[in-house]
Amino acid sequence: MTNLLKIKKISETPFRKEVLGIFSKYNNAIPLSIIEKELKEYNRITLYRTIKIFIEKGIIHEITLSGNQSNYALCKEECSTVAHHQHIHFKCKGCNKIFCVEADKFPTIILPGYKIEQLEIQATGLCKSCSA
Repeated sequence: MTNLLKIKKISETPFRKEVLGIFSKYNNAIPLSIIEKELKEYNRITLYRTIKIFIEKGIIHEITLSGNQSNYALCKEECSTVAHHQHIHFKCKGCNKIFCVEADKFPTIILPGYKIEQLEIQATGLCKSCSA
């Protein structure tokens, strides 16, 4: 996982490795409060800068669902372009977790006169665990 920092040309500090390690423990998006809870010691400014650089470099992406705090998830592929960041953000009503779900088919939307740079689709329901 720390090779990801080298690949993205980000300095490998112990703090960045620790934050990346937290993301790798979850298969769902997590809020900042979970990251803060899992960190041993941290400076809030350093954490915000780390999150920002991880987003800019396509390591994680931010998910802001209506009525919810921001959540962050590891990118399965590079998140910096629409072509690679096409999945559905699914919020489970049972466990309240947010998942990035790959779709078999992603809709093509054409808005005459507009250039879409990012498209987000949000869904709610029950995840695999909660619907079993």
